Amino acid sequence: MLTLVIGGARSGKSEWAEHLAHASGLPVTYVATAQDYPNDLEWQRRIKLHQQRRPKNWQLQVIPVALAEFLSRCTPEQTILIDSLGTWVSNCLAQDEAHWQSTQIRLIAHLQSCPSQVIVVCEETGWGVVPAFSSGRLFRDRLGHLTRQLGLIAHAVHLVIAGYTLRLDQMGEKLPNPSAFLPDSLNY
Repeated sequence: MLTLVIGGARSGKSEWAEHLAHASGLPVTYVATAQDYPNDLEWQRRIKLHQQRRPKNWQLQVIPVALAEFLSRCTPEQTILIDSLGTWVSNCLAQDEAHWQSTQIRLIAHLQSCPSQVIVVCEETGWGVVPAFSSGRLFRDRLGHLTRQLGLIAHAVHLVIAGYTLRLDQMGEKLPNPSAFLPDSLNY
Protein backbone atom coordinates (compact mmCIF):
# COMPACT_ATOMS: atom_id res chain seq x y z
CA MET A 1 0.00 0.00 0.00
CA LEU A 2 1.45 3.35 -1.11
CA THR A 3 0.79 6.64 0.65
CA LEU A 4 2.04 9.89 -0.87
CA VAL A 5 2.59 12.93 1.37
CA ILE A 6 3.24 16.12 -0.60
CA GLY A 7 3.76 19.70 0.44
CA GLY A 8 5.94 22.75 0.25
CA ALA A 9 9.03 23.60 2.24
CA ARG A 10 8.47 23.60 6.01
CA SER A 11 4.80 22.67 5.58
CA GLY A 12 4.95 19.74 8.01
CA LYS A 13 4.98 16.95 5.42
CA SER A 14 7.77 14.96 7.08
CA GLU A 15 6.11 15.22 10.49
CA TRP A 16 2.80 14.03 9.02
CA ALA A 17 4.49 11.13 7.26
CA GLU A 18 6.22 10.21 10.53
CA HIS A 19 2.83 10.32 12.29
CA LEU A 20 1.32 7.99 9.66
CA ALA A 21 4.27 5.60 9.95
CA HIS A 22 3.98 5.48 13.73
CA ALA A 23 0.19 4.98 13.50
CA SER A 24 0.70 1.90 11.28
CA GLY A 25 1.67 -0.06 14.38
CA LEU A 26 4.37 -1.86 12.40
CA PRO A 27 8.13 -1.64 12.73
CA VAL A 28 9.30 1.38 10.71
CA THR A 29 12.29 1.63 8.41
CA TYR A 30 13.12 5.25 7.67
CA VAL A 31 14.77 5.62 4.27
CA ALA A 32 16.80 8.81 4.03
CA THR A 33 17.61 9.80 0.47
CA ALA A 34 19.85 12.69 1.50
CA GLN A 35 23.55 12.32 1.01
CA ASP A 36 25.82 13.37 3.83
CA TYR A 37 27.82 16.54 3.25
CA PRO A 38 30.02 16.82 6.38
CA ASN A 39 31.32 20.29 5.47
CA ASP A 40 27.81 21.77 5.09
CA LEU A 41 26.89 22.68 8.68
CA GLU A 42 23.40 23.89 7.80
CA TRP A 43 22.68 20.58 6.04
CA GLN A 44 24.01 18.71 9.08
CA ARG A 45 21.59 20.66 11.33
CA ARG A 46 18.66 19.68 9.10
CA ILE A 47 19.63 16.02 9.25
CA LYS A 48 20.07 16.23 13.03
CA LEU A 49 16.55 17.69 13.46
CA HIS A 50 15.07 14.78 11.50
CA GLN A 51 17.09 12.29 13.54
CA GLN A 52 16.00 13.80 16.86
CA ARG A 53 12.32 13.66 15.89
CA ARG A 54 12.37 9.96 14.97
CA PRO A 55 11.73 7.24 17.55
CA LYS A 56 14.91 5.40 18.53
CA ASN A 57 13.47 2.01 17.58
CA TRP A 58 13.05 2.97 13.90
CA GLN A 59 15.64 1.47 11.59
CA LEU A 60 17.53 3.84 9.31
CA GLN A 61 18.62 3.14 5.75
CA VAL A 62 20.49 5.82 3.78
CA ILE A 63 19.70 5.19 0.12
CA PRO A 64 20.52 8.11 -2.16
CA VAL A 65 19.73 6.34 -5.47
CA ALA A 66 18.95 2.57 -5.27
CA LEU A 67 15.35 2.85 -4.01
CA ALA A 68 13.91 0.25 -6.39
CA GLU A 69 16.49 -2.30 -5.33
CA PHE A 70 15.78 -1.61 -1.65
CA LEU A 71 12.01 -1.95 -2.15
CA SER A 72 12.50 -5.32 -3.83
CA ARG A 73 13.80 -6.70 -0.50
CA CYS A 74 11.03 -5.38 1.78
CA THR A 75 8.58 -7.57 3.69
CA PRO A 76 4.91 -7.13 4.67
CA GLU A 77 5.67 -6.83 8.38
CA GLN A 78 7.05 -3.30 8.13
CA THR A 79 6.28 0.26 7.17
CA ILE A 80 8.77 2.02 4.92
CA LEU A 81 9.02 5.81 5.14
CA ILE A 82 10.96 7.40 2.28
CA ASP A 83 12.01 10.99 2.93
CA SER A 84 12.24 12.44 0.35
CA LEU A 85 11.42 11.92 -3.30
CA GLY A 86 12.73 15.37 -4.25
CA THR A 87 16.15 14.62 -2.82
CA TRP A 88 16.15 11.27 -4.62
CA VAL A 89 15.28 12.98 -7.94
CA SER A 90 18.09 15.48 -7.42
CA ASN A 91 20.49 12.57 -6.77
CA CYS A 92 19.45 11.12 -10.16
CA LEU A 93 19.50 14.43 -12.04
CA ALA A 94 22.70 13.65 -13.96
CA GLN A 95 21.04 10.66 -15.66
CA ASP A 96 20.28 11.17 -19.33
CA GLU A 97 16.62 10.94 -20.34
CA ALA A 98 16.70 7.25 -21.32
CA HIS A 99 18.40 6.23 -18.07
CA TRP A 100 15.99 8.43 -16.07
CA GLN A 101 12.96 6.84 -17.75
CA SER A 102 14.28 3.40 -16.87
CA THR A 103 15.03 4.46 -13.29
CA GLN A 104 11.59 5.90 -12.65
CA ILE A 105 9.79 2.97 -14.31
CA ARG A 106 11.70 0.57 -12.04
CA LEU A 107 10.86 2.66 -8.98
CA ILE A 108 7.15 2.81 -9.83
CA ALA A 109 7.02 -0.92 -10.54
CA HIS A 110 8.68 -1.73 -7.20
CA LEU A 111 6.37 0.65 -5.34
CA GLN A 112 3.38 -1.09 -6.91
CA SER A 113 4.62 -4.58 -6.02
CA CYS A 114 6.17 -3.81 -2.62
CA PRO A 115 4.51 -5.93 0.11
CA SER A 116 5.27 -3.27 2.77
CA GLN A 117 3.24 -0.22 3.59
CA VAL A 118 5.23 2.57 1.93
CA ILE A 119 4.94 6.27 2.75
CA VAL A 120 6.73 8.64 0.37
CA VAL A 121 7.41 12.27 1.27
CA CYS A 122 7.56 14.55 -1.75
CA GLU A 123 8.22 18.24 -2.14
CA GLU A 124 5.77 20.28 -4.18
CA THR A 125 7.95 22.47 -6.38
CA GLY A 126 5.49 23.52 -9.05
CA TRP A 127 3.90 26.42 -7.16
CA GLY A 128 6.91 28.70 -7.46
CA VAL A 129 8.43 30.61 -10.32
CA VAL A 130 9.88 28.85 -13.34
CA PRO A 131 13.53 28.18 -12.46
CA ALA A 132 16.01 30.37 -14.31
CA PHE A 133 18.44 27.53 -15.03
CA SER A 134 17.90 24.42 -17.12
CA SER A 135 18.95 22.11 -14.27
CA GLY A 136 16.27 23.65 -12.04
CA ARG A 137 13.62 23.24 -14.73
CA LEU A 138 14.71 19.65 -15.32
CA PHE A 139 14.46 18.90 -11.58
CA ARG A 140 11.04 20.54 -11.27
CA ASP A 141 9.68 18.77 -14.36
CA ARG A 142 11.03 15.33 -13.39
CA LEU A 143 9.79 15.62 -9.82
CA GLY A 144 6.39 16.96 -10.88
CA HIS A 145 5.90 14.23 -13.46
CA LEU A 146 6.96 11.47 -11.07
CA THR A 147 4.77 12.84 -8.27
CA ARG A 148 1.81 12.86 -10.64
CA GLN A 149 2.47 9.24 -11.59
CA LEU A 150 2.71 8.20 -7.95
CA GLY A 151 -0.49 10.08 -7.15
CA LEU A 152 -2.29 7.93 -9.74
CA ILE A 153 -1.21 4.66 -8.10
CA ALA A 154 -1.23 5.70 -4.42
CA HIS A 155 -3.88 4.39 -2.05
CA ALA A 156 -3.80 7.70 -0.18
CA VAL A 157 -2.52 11.15 -1.14
CA HIS A 158 -2.08 13.77 1.59
CA LEU A 159 -1.34 17.43 0.90
CA VAL A 160 0.31 19.21 3.83
CA ILE A 161 0.23 22.98 3.77
CA ALA A 162 0.69 25.54 6.56
CA GLY A 163 0.61 22.78 9.16
CA TYR A 164 -2.70 21.29 7.95
CA THR A 165 -3.36 18.11 6.01
CA LEU A 166 -5.86 17.44 3.27
CA ARG A 167 -6.62 13.94 2.00
CA LEU A 168 -6.70 14.64 -1.75
CA ASP A 169 -7.74 11.15 -2.86
CA GLN A 170 -10.94 11.51 -0.82
CA MET A 171 -11.67 15.16 -1.59
CA GLY A 172 -10.60 15.50 -5.20
CA GLU A 173 -11.07 13.79 -8.52
CA LYS A 174 -8.43 12.14 -10.66
CA LEU A 175 -7.90 13.75 -14.02
CA PRO A 176 -9.74 12.01 -16.88
CA ASN A 177 -7.71 9.42 -18.78
CA PRO A 178 -4.86 9.25 -16.24
CA SER A 179 -3.09 6.48 -18.16
CA ALA A 180 -2.18 9.03 -20.83
CA PHE A 181 0.30 10.49 -18.35
CA LEU A 182 2.08 7.24 -17.50
CA PRO A 183 5.05 5.85 -19.42
CA ASP A 184 3.92 3.22 -21.96
CA SER A 185 5.20 0.35 -19.87
CA LEU A 186 2.94 1.36 -16.95
CA ASN A 187 -0.35 1.99 -18.75
CA TYR A 188 -3.15 -0.12 -17.33
